[in-house]
Amino acid sequence: MKVLKFGGTSVGSPQRMQEVSRLVTADGKAKLVVLSAMSGTTNTLVEISDYLYKKNPEGANTLINRLEQKYLQHIQELYKTEEYKQQTEIFIRDEFNYLRSFTKVHFTSFEEKVILAQGEIISTNMVTNYLKECGVKALLLNALDIIRTDKNAEPDFLYIKEKSNAVLKENDGYEIYITQGFICRNAYGEIDNLLRGGSDYTACLIGAAIQAEEIQIWTDIDGMHNNDPRIVENTEPVRQLHFEEAAELAYFGAKILHPTCIQPAKFAGVPVRLLNTMAPEAPGTIINNEFQKGKIKAVAARDNNICIQITSSRMLLAYGFLRKVFEIFEAYKTSVDMICTSEVGVSVTIDNSSHLADILDNLKKYGTVSVDENMTIVCVVGDLDSNNVGFETIACEALKDIPVRMISYGGSNHNISFLVKTEDKKRTLQALSNTLFNS
Repeated sequence: MKVLKFGGTSVGSPQRMQEVSRLVTADGKAKLVVLSAMSGTTNTLVEISDYLYKKNPEGANTLINRLEQKYLQHIQELYKTEEYKQQTEIFIRDEFNYLRSFTKVHFTSFEEKVILAQGEIISTNMVTNYLKECGVKALLLNALDIIRTDKNAEPDFLYIKEKSNAVLKENDGYEIYITQGFICRNAYGEIDNLLRGGSDYTACLIGAAIQAEEIQIWTDIDGMHNNDPRIVENTEPVRQLHFEEAAELAYFGAKILHPTCIQPAKFAGVPVRLLNTMAPEAPGTIINNEFQKGKIKAVAARDNNICIQITSSRMLLAYGFLRKVFEIFEAYKTSVDMICTSEVGVSVTIDNSSHLADILDNLKKYGTVSVDENMTIVCVVGDLDSNNVGFETIACEALKDIPVRMISYGGSNHNISFLVKTEDKKRTLQALSNTLFNS
């Protein structure tokens, strides 16, 4: 069985829901389908919650009424028969009456997470009803009964594995199983959500739990490209990536995938395929445990980085210096990305500036501190371990006319990272594409 995930854009209108339904039933094989909320819905639910936090039930009710009318109109466009129009309308009206009930309670973060969960609950009910209207044997599974996090807010994989397999065994024989992405229960039984990767994470957790044949992530882009198509000319889709290559690209800026969400699939050995709902015939990108030797796959970039340099003559031959430096970042729960050291100093990059002033103040105990803001990390990902090719030399040569602040290489066999000013980002990406892919 394959697990297919469709994001908010893919189910963003009645027509898109109909197209997704045709797509998942085209080959007649059983599938488990994970759906996000319709595009725009989660943002509206966040805004509703914000009004309730501010004790403004009038503002919340205005948005609730507006969103309800939008969905009632969708019902008229989505279904052909009066039976399913009425059935789904009753469900929608009950859902929005439930949302209105929150205008009369003391609002907390728990209520907000309950409200946010309704977007996925609505979209999955609508698509399931449409499939049934089309004569498809479809079953709606409640993700709140399947996906749970532990006390550290990490997915409880053993629980997910047990529940996923049990519910499929108990309901054998259906053509399409539908469930919600993003939402879950926490260790205390409360409604919560998967912060990192959202619906993609749900699909990969379930796909790994049931040892799916393949996990498919459907978006509005033809797979992962070898550079950012919004900035760089002549990019092409990458047809195959190793899980580690995909994680590196996602971490360093490739927006199509969150780096955390593919970990369950990696450990279970279940391939992940990135596909395009707007062009379903396109092959997309397959992510698996296979390495292609001697090939650079892609370039990605991440903005909003800060470079901090600590220079100290006391560092020379002094053990314990780096420990003291990194304990400061740990104390403020700030992750460090790139690191470069010399005999008298260390440079690091961070992308979280919320505690920057405090971090700098503490670092000054150990040396002279300088800061460069508005920096971009550009990473080149592929098989950099083929010493006979010298990709690291080629990448450096491509940037000979661009001032590079830091280079990080050696921590991974498939990533070399460059820190440049954000104003030089476009030039950097284009230069790497011209040299690595277009020459």
